[in-house]
Amino acid sequence: MALEARLSLRQSQRLVMTPLLQQAIQLLQLSTLELQEVIQKELLENPLLEEVSQEETDHAEARAAEAALASEPASPASTVLDGDRTEELPFDLTAVMFETPEEPTLVEQEEPSELSFDNLVRSTQTLADHLEAQLALATEDGALRAAGRAVIGNLDEDGYLRAELGEIAELTKLPPELVGRALALVQSFDPTGMAARTLQECLLLQLNADPLPDPVAVEVVQDHFDALAHRRFAEIARALKLPVERIMEAVEEISALDPKPGRRFAPADTRYVVPDVSVVKMGHDYTVLLNDDGIPRLRLNALYRRLLRGAGDEARQYVEGKIRSALWLIKAVDQRQRTLRRVSQSIVKFQREFLDKGVSRLRPLSLRDVAEDVGMHESTISRVTTNKYVETPQGLFELKFFFHSGIATGNGEVVSSISVKKMIQDLLAREDPSKPLSDQEITQVLKERGLSIARRTVAKYREEVGLLPSHQRRLAAKTR
Repeated sequence: MALEARLSLRQSQRLVMTPLLQQAIQLLQLSTLELQEVIQKELLENPLLEEVSQEETDHAEARAAEAALASEPASPASTVLDGDRTEELPFDLTAVMFETPEEPTLVEQEEPSELSFDNLVRSTQTLADHLEAQLALATEDGALRAAGRAVIGNLDEDGYLRAELGEIAELTKLPPELVGRALALVQSFDPTGMAARTLQECLLLQLNADPLPDPVAVEVVQDHFDALAHRRFAEIARALKLPVERIMEAVEEISALDPKPGRRFAPADTRYVVPDVSVVKMGHDYTVLLNDDGIPRLRLNALYRRLLRGAGDEARQYVEGKIRSALWLIKAVDQRQRTLRRVSQSIVKFQREFLDKGVSRLRPLSLRDVAEDVGMHESTISRVTTNKYVETPQGLFELKFFFHSGIATGNGEVVSSISVKKMIQDLLAREDPSKPLSDQEITQVLKERGLSIARRTVAKYREEVGLLPSHQRRLAAKTR
């Protein structure tokens, strides 16, 4: 068979992920705060992009309202390319740079006030600082201090030692005996229970720090820790030849100990959630309002656009690239806002009963249902609902909260899995603590209400909402 070369044409379709398309997809899954950061960064890097002032925004909105009252309100990121305004700067550059304003500024008008101590930054002492201060007072031995600092440096935020003594000795080039003395010294510091290797050691350190520790509690933690962890109190009572009531007294004292003594020095991680969408009831209907605070209206800078007319090839290429980047960002932000509005309106339409009556009326919903309703792909719905929060009359929820599976009822309807979890929570909240409901009994109650659900599914839902099994709830009720 002879080999020969041929030329042929072939047509094919493929999706090419350009950088601009990747940017548009990325904007979809950003929260409002993250979108603000992206826009501010682009405003700093792209000289052709500028923010429209509030006065111009109000004027443009007034003109748009007069022109078409029934039209859809424009997104705050919509393009502003009015020739009458973009051909001149919104201020007199010479006046701003050289002239003194006739009226004093708001800062100059404000009367000086005394410094408020409430505005001072509070210094937070870390766990390492707290322990090293005690180490400096506990010994003057330089080698012991060095070993103690190495021990403190290997503590995690809970106060547990996460390194072997041999590793610390090898790191500090100190004898292992000295490192052991340093460990014992750090374990005597406040708060008690520091530098423990295990939870069992942490609890023993706290019990033994008491001048008169409960010997039964010490023995339970020291010799029967596995049985204690699995709440096998009758087994412990038989092993110690003591009444169960005496064991429960020791367990109550153990329960008062702190399993993570270092957490009190952990920095407070305050996280603020700003709703991206608000659902407001107006009359008998619900209206979706996007949170546009901090998202500026964008337009092209007229000064740089004029430079494009008489610029050379290199400058023209640079300016044209920046113009394309600016216009794409404006279009991508506008498309992101429109998509978020449409998806939110679709969710509101599906979850109308939830908005009226609460979690018990939440209906099952999938990404495909919303995608078919708004005419988009499921991946787009997934991205636009990522890291987004909606404020509703029932509270603040993540948009992902509304997507979950359902369970069929006896009459052919489908109930949300979240509604079933709420039913289980309500059942256990009203149960007799001395006779808690088992998973099988919960299954029977739900079956009487028309829900055909397996016992293992009930157990899974009960664990997901943080509720203990019936035998552990019964023991917990006895200890109270």
